Amino acid sequence: MVDLTPEKEVGEEAAIIRFVNQLLLEAAKMGASDIHIEPFEKDLKIRCRVDGILRDEPVPDKLKHLEAAIVSRIKIMARMDIAEKRLPQDGQIRLSVLGRSIDVRVSLLPTIYGQGLALRLLDRQIAFRRLDSLGMPEDYLGLYRKVLQLSHGVILVTGPTGSGKTTTLYASMNEINRNDRKMITVEDPVEYQLDGITQMQVKPGIGLSFANLLRNILRHDPDIIMVGEIRDPETARIAVSAAMTGHLVFSTLHTNDAPSASVRLLEMGLEPYLVSSSLEAVMAQRLVRILCPQCREKLHMEHTLSQEERKYLKGKTIYRSKGCSECHHNGYLGRTAIFEMFTVDDAIRQLILERADASMIRQEAMRKGMRTLLQSGFEKVSRGQTSLEEVYRVAREEAIDMQTYLK
Repeated sequence: MVDLTPEKEVGEEAAIIRFVNQLLLEAAKMGASDIHIEPFEKDLKIRCRVDGILRDEPVPDKLKHLEAAIVSRIKIMARMDIAEKRLPQDGQIRLSVLGRSIDVRVSLLPTIYGQGLALRLLDRQIAFRRLDSLGMPEDYLGLYRKVLQLSHGVILVTGPTGSGKTTTLYASMNEINRNDRKMITVEDPVEYQLDGITQMQVKPGIGLSFANLLRNILRHDPDIIMVGEIRDPETARIAVSAAMTGHLVFSTLHTNDAPSASVRLLEMGLEPYLVSSSLEAVMAQRLVRILCPQCREKLHMEHTLSQEERKYLKGKTIYRSKGCSECHHNGYLGRTAIFEMFTVDDAIRQLILERADASMIRQEAMRKGMRTLLQSGFEKVSRGQTSLEEVYRVAREEAIDMQTYLK
């Protein structure tokens, strides 16, 4: 494990070590999830992703001249081949930062101007969030906890990369982790270690895929299975089959909303009767930034609210971001999630059997009480947790009318 303490040596090598250590230390302090080191023709750009937003970091002049040394230092720390500069590489660094244990996943890509690095920071001490700390509304939380007590079926969490799906799955597994249950996860990669749960990591290079691991772990008598992601028809088919033979299966799927999940499984080639009989609940989510409580300011715009916005925001105090030293002049501090969720009842099962499109499933789910991601965001705005601008940034359905521009 690398301890980011100041180096006492002098010289260029020690200066590079200090620079890299300081970069990692500052990123950890500000809660960055990623560091991007990007080579260009005349400069070396460093950017950090904080609360889902990339921002430039100030760097010394003429840093480009030290590019090779900086990249080599990180490759050494990540136990990568420093002589190989033509092929992509992956590595890992374990850090001790201010008493915290942080895993850093390092990915290297050769570009036309040098070697680009992406460093993913995983703070192991803040990984295990309780289910009730994710930002789920009370009614959704109660409903989801009932779903977690099912003995079999498929529970899907959907959303794009970086929407907090894995955090929700870990919180779900922790919620139902008991000594009388055998729980197994198949992940790519294993981001955090869960006590009392058997975890496995896929290794495509040697043929150890999601599907291969799933096929074998069913012989280990699990009660609950977590599949990091359903990526292909074979994985989807085995996961559904496991659910139908008495296992509770959690997984994620890349769809924009909850109603599209069943449609995506059908597009993968699964028969409608398999999907309708195994799917129990679907939850979509996004992460929105939380307004800094020190500097947020009131926004007077009730007369311009749309009809849907008025339903949630009429008479409420709406805030917008401003920026102060407390939030590093971003106007936001931390993130919370917004959700849309529905359980699969007889009516929705029938729609799946009929290969209904996502809009029909959405209408039925909303008739039963599902709120959309946008509506969930409006609820956060009404409580002063985030801004309208932020909700629309992550949750608005975007469509471009071609006729408007091509007349």
